[in-house]
Amino acid sequence: MTLKELLLESKHTVFFGGAGVSTESGIPDFRSEDGLYRQKYAYPPETMLSSDFFYSHTREFYDFYRDKMLPLWAKPNAAHLALARMEQKGMLDAVVTQNIDGLHQAAGSKNVFELHGSIHRNYCLSCGKFYSAEEIAASKGIPRCTCGGTVKPDVVLYGEPLDGSVVQGALEAIERADLIIVAGTSLTVYPAAGFVEYCRGKTVLINRGATPLDGRCDLVLRENVGEVFSALEI
Repeated sequence: MTLKELLLESKHTVFFGGAGVSTESGIPDFRSEDGLYRQKYAYPPETMLSSDFFYSHTREFYDFYRDKMLPLWAKPNAAHLALARMEQKGMLDAVVTQNIDGLHQAAGSKNVFELHGSIHRNYCLSCGKFYSAEEIAASKGIPRCTCGGTVKPDVVLYGEPLDGSVVQGALEAIERADLIIVAGTSLTVYPAAGFVEYCRGKTVLINRGATPLDGRCDLVLRENVGEVFSALEI
């Protein structure tokens, strides 16, 4: 069956996406040949994006974070826009994303579970005051709250647990789904990669490279995510 046929047959569809969903918006992924993890810095990116590094080298964390993790210029691409239309038409229950860029919401999606948080939410560690991504991008050195506290992005750093309420909502949507579309992810980052195992329905994989899920999918598409959704005409 084609992706369109599977979608029209499904009553509860969930989209599970990774970094490859946003690469067509110009945001680099992590593990490809030109990805973030193959670039050279004073510390490995995995180290600089860890909780320990944030608290022990806060200034260096923010130097990297502003430079590489705040693509505020990025716009939703064809995949983001198609998913938002599908939700509006009742064809998509939820988006579960590993991305922190907020592009699904910018496209109009409402029911989005951000497993790794969002660059658009930043809070003072002392008083909890909210700061936007634009305010963080415009700040210098360590962003400070008006109360004097350090501001931290609401993103899940290495060494931190996922948000329990987000996990519960995502898993409930996936368990209810009779179709899950897994796209733009290598399925190597856990625990998020394990979420797709909770779907009891059919599985479609859209990814340029091979993943551990390939042999168990009902349909595998080796194409760019945006191109697939552009061709759907939904």
